Amino acid sequence: MDTKRVIRAKKGLELECKGWEQEAALRMLYNNLDPDVAEKPEDLVVYGGIGKAARNWESFDAIVHTLRRLENDETMLVQSGKPVAVFKTHAAAPRVLLSNSVIVPKWANWDHFHELDQKGLMMYGQMTAGSWIYIGTQGILQGTYETFAEVARQHFGGSLKGTLTLTAGLGGMGGAQPLAVTMNGGVCLAVEADPERIKKRIYTAYCDKMTSSLDEAVEWAMEAKKKGEALSIGVVGNAASLHHELLKRNIHIDIVTDQTSAHDPINGYIPENLTLEAAAELRKTHPKEYEKQASKSMAKQVEAMLEFQRRGAVVFDYGNNIRQIAKDEGVSNAFDFPGFVPAYIRPLFCEGKGPFRWAALSGDPEDIYRTDALIKELFPENKPLLRWIDMAQEKVAFQGIPSRICWLGYGERMKMGLAINDLVRSGELKAPIVIGRDHLDCGSVASPNRETEAMKDGSDAVGDWAILNALINVAAGGSWISVHHGGGVGMGYSLHAGMVAVADGTGLAEERLRRVLTTDPGMGIVRHADAGYDKAIEAAKEKGLDIPMIHHAKG
Repeated sequence: MDTKRVIRAKKGLELECKGWEQEAALRMLYNNLDPDVAEKPEDLVVYGGIGKAARNWESFDAIVHTLRRLENDETMLVQSGKPVAVFKTHAAAPRVLLSNSVIVPKWANWDHFHELDQKGLMMYGQMTAGSWIYIGTQGILQGTYETFAEVARQHFGGSLKGTLTLTAGLGGMGGAQPLAVTMNGGVCLAVEADPERIKKRIYTAYCDKMTSSLDEAVEWAMEAKKKGEALSIGVVGNAASLHHELLKRNIHIDIVTDQTSAHDPINGYIPENLTLEAAAELRKTHPKEYEKQASKSMAKQVEAMLEFQRRGAVVFDYGNNIRQIAKDEGVSNAFDFPGFVPAYIRPLFCEGKGPFRWAALSGDPEDIYRTDALIKELFPENKPLLRWIDMAQEKVAFQGIPSRICWLGYGERMKMGLAINDLVRSGELKAPIVIGRDHLDCGSVASPNRETEAMKDGSDAVGDWAILNALINVAAGGSWISVHHGGGVGMGYSLHAGMVAVADGTGLAEERLRRVLTTDPGMGIVRHADAGYDKAIEAAKEKGLDIPMIHHAKG
């Protein structure tokens, strides 16, 4: 491990590669590992436990070297963070194809993954870590904001004002929760075992206050709740203990969720009653014992969440597989509270909506502000979207390369992508724009305990859709396309695909953007129409999607 290396996001107009697509991949790889962006860049870890950008430093250097020499009609293949081949393809083909953490199903578990990892044969790519399109906590912020907005609409009259949300985990993903809650007017109490994680969220303005005292945290929270003020508090502690202590004190909690890295019991969750130092030592010397203790602590946390639900709180799983771990530990009713996708997000997926993101390769925030204005010009009737853009401008601190995220649907993504390409062509934007998304999207993931939980037709575990998404996006000409396993919920529980396209202002980019920004969200409508969702069937007919057996879909 090389702990001295510091990688910084590269900005500006000077290229070190032979084309902007290769340059974009290189810069987004650097961006993933910028200390302002990544959680543990010295270990190549971007977010989500051990979600990495490259297998090791030797592989990182080889990727960088290969991208610098890659021709405009060549494609580099990356196998779990290691460049393994370059082939002559054509100018409209992807410049990079990546496959991360994909294990044959019978062996798709953490034990076998760790064996491969220790032999240097594999890395965990999470979702946007190994596919080089992580943009810091903003990347999940709007999705988290939309989730809490839907919670507010369904349960609290449209606002979280006067409510208290209890959650845990302030890593790269979970760190979005405090700001998402306060953006909706509520109070957030977030438990985090690592004080450095809380400090990072305070520094980037995602969290307002920090304390190691539960008494102080509760006092602040209840005072803000009583006054109807928005406030977020990070409290240092272990959720397995603190949740039960809050129950013991009869503190009234309105909403409970969790975004610890529970998907990875060894690297993502600190067992109860262990200091960070003791946890690190146990993880190193006795990983199996560590896993056992972490799983027991997760079960205890889920038991507390179930008790909050019994007492009237709105409780939901935020996609980290903590319910499954608890069930495996003997909590038979762990799935009594729902996952966030079936509860709050699936109707958006049926319309082909999902987390569209873009990054300004110039490094100039003004390029992002121009695209913010573009959103308002293109979609003036979408009031929630305009409100989001205003709030993002006011409250979101850029991490690394300036970027923006907003949820757009079928037709909207293509419209935005082509308009961005026009602005690059005209020179209104100083450099090309990278357009991508999370793997958590409408048509790119199979994850029975998260995105595809409780599908109408029982197709929760059908993995074909994620593979088809990647295949059609390669055919459509994305700039780099990825297929991953295990993101979000851990080994054995998900398959998912990523898509990135570069708007460099050229005519070829326009053709490719037109195709890939249609096929990608189109797969979301197709997948949900095939499962029999009326909203998706209607959207498919309205948008003119060609689904040969749509009349067989049971709406």
